[in-house]
Amino acid sequence: EKEVHWSPRHISELDLIANRTLDAGTDLEADHPGFHDVEYRQRRAHLAELALNHRVHHDIPKTEYTQEEVETWGLVWDTMENLWEKYACKEYKKSMNLMKKHCNYHRNAIPQLSSISSFLQLQTNFRLRPVAGLISSRDFLNGLAFRTFFCTQYIRHPSKPLYTPEPDICHELLGHVPMFADRDFCDFSQEIGLASLGASDEDVLKLARCYWHSVEFGLCRGEDGKNKAYGAGLLSSFGELEYACKERDGGDDDDDADEKFAEVGEDGVSNRPVIKPWEPAAAAMQNFPITTYQPVYFLAESLQDAKLKMRKYCEDLPRAFFASYNAQTDTVHFDRPVRRTVGVPGSDESK
Repeated sequence: EKEVHWSPRHISELDLIANRTLDAGTDLEADHPGFHDVEYRQRRAHLAELALNHRVHHDIPKTEYTQEEVETWGLVWDTMENLWEKYACKEYKKSMNLMKKHCNYHRNAIPQLSSISSFLQLQTNFRLRPVAGLISSRDFLNGLAFRTFFCTQYIRHPSKPLYTPEPDICHELLGHVPMFADRDFCDFSQEIGLASLGASDEDVLKLARCYWHSVEFGLCRGEDGKNKAYGAGLLSSFGELEYACKERDGGDDDDDADEKFAEVGEDGVSNRPVIKPWEPAAAAMQNFPITTYQPVYFLAESLQDAKLKMRKYCEDLPRAFFASYNAQTDTVHFDRPVRRTVGVPGSDESK
């Protein structure tokens, strides 16, 4: 039996990795808007504790958001709403209408993870699992294999309501979650997750890049021929959504795109990004910045096109085994015997 990186076999084993946070949700950098705000840090610590105590198959506790937090949410909602209509893909707009109808999505209240997760399980068999903060790419992608999205619950600091240095509840619920009401998108996300199980560090990095350039910052062709966003990093960012999708003279996805990318404005951001066709093999090798607009975006012809190409890429990866998901038992089947000995949760090697 070949020795491979540890990965969950049953959804309950997600509890072993969900709390392996890279930060605890309260370990703020000195330049974080809330770094010197004691009350804000205490609030983050409380929400982190709720997430750390959660277990699979338990109900997600209701979070009582403060008036200040709801006002921040409402400001983000108001800023994004017209941009979604103009630049979001049709699947997002259709799913957002479902979220408004079934999950209490509106500007005056932050929706509850419990009701959202219950709806998604009925709609696409996807679910939400609260986490205290950022987790590793391997652990995060492993969750997607079980159609589970690790979701933060804290919100950005009110002093900068249109900026967040890390994923927060606005990014998660306005950017990611509506797309999980679309089955093609869920299947696409799960393809990446299944391929991550037991994968080498090198292949996890490739899959994480594919995830970044699609689920976070992916574009697809709209019915009107224009570029539309399906990536959460775009759908929750008013500035970058317009930057990535707005029409420019001459088009962005032509043969001279790389040269045109050299046009840089006074703020150091390119006047026009490079738009490349969605090819997972290329996305897997494309590095990306975290704190600035993306210099390169990948454009799929449709979500179905994105899914099929991702599936083919995952099938071609060198893998110790192939994994398949059983939705009835919430288990993953490996097609050959392996030993999950590398990075076992709780061992020194896993840290």
